[in-house]
Amino acid sequence: MAVIWGVIFHALGGFASGSFYLPYKKVKGWSWESYWLVGGIVSWLLVPWLLGFLTIPNLTDVLRQTDSSTLFWVYFWGVLWGFGGLTFGLAMRYLGLSLGMAVIMGLCALVGTLVPPIWGGTMSQLMSTASGQVTIFGLFVCLVGILICSRAGIMKEKSLSAAEKGESIAEYDLRKGLLVAVFSGIMSACFAFGLEAGQKIADLAVQQGADPLYKNNAILVVILLGGLTTNAVWCLYLNLKNRTYTDYFNPTFPALRNIIFCAMAGTLWYFQFFFYGMGDTKLGVYRFSGWTLHMAFIIAFSSMWGLYLHEWRGANRATMRTVSLGILTVVLSTIIVGYGNYLGSDNTEQTATSTTTTPVTQVAAEQPQAE
Repeated sequence: MAVIWGVIFHALGGFASGSFYLPYKKVKGWSWESYWLVGGIVSWLLVPWLLGFLTIPNLTDVLRQTDSSTLFWVYFWGVLWGFGGLTFGLAMRYLGLSLGMAVIMGLCALVGTLVPPIWGGTMSQLMSTASGQVTIFGLFVCLVGILICSRAGIMKEKSLSAAEKGESIAEYDLRKGLLVAVFSGIMSACFAFGLEAGQKIADLAVQQGADPLYKNNAILVVILLGGLTTNAVWCLYLNLKNRTYTDYFNPTFPALRNIIFCAMAGTLWYFQFFFYGMGDTKLGVYRFSGWTLHMAFIIAFSSMWGLYLHEWRGANRATMRTVSLGILTVVLSTIIVGYGNYLGSDNTEQTATSTTTTPVTQVAAEQPQAE
């Protein structure tokens, strides 16, 4: 049952992330760097600390008790993830919501899921179990889905005129967008590494009385501070370079209205990781694959929004069939990964019940390690 709740929480997080960019489309008269910075302050600073204080007792004490090395590495991965966030916004401008999300989040899923067990030297152990093999197969299916979605983008590029492309996505540029999306997808995976590096913070939060379901909220405040650093420096630089700092005081466009929509986008964005952290606590020893589940749900929901917003308007039937196949393939990968998690948790439960007749050290040695 815990695994099912894990998948549900990841689905809620995927919906939040796949939908967060929609309020930005309502912002009028502001440059990208202006609305991205305002939304970022909400999603990377205000909301994480607010929910952190609400869900983690003595949050400041938890952070004080954490060793400086752990704090540094969590913040460091957050800074690197910030570069992924910066280029994420550019990819959305060049590729649109559906294709941009599919490429970025797909790559992010693969890198963020596979690197931790490879780096930790546990990949061979995972591949020696049925649950590990099913999970890895699910990742392969996810990659196939990404390639199909990318193929649909190329087909769209060939079938539409420049004017038709501009009708749905004003700055559509497949070549530039794919380059930016690849970089963004790889760098965005650093978020998963930050969560992994910050497990000591989560453990301290539980010791201070935090519900294990919310323990990762203590890590988020540090990771997101790193991401805010990168994004704030770049956006403020662009504000000065392009003289767009006047956006915040431009009487032509109501600043309060834009701030409200940016705050809505930022809050939605944060909730993807709020629910991700909850789902992460429910997946047991196979929690590493939760990153793929999260990314795949984002791709699915953002693709649906992309279709609803007519980003594929004018594309021929073959292109529409291809993008639909790609979306369904990604969704299928979440089912396969979820089943792999189910097998892993079931095996863990069986192993746990066998401790009455099997030495604890032997049981521990036989259990696959995900960290």
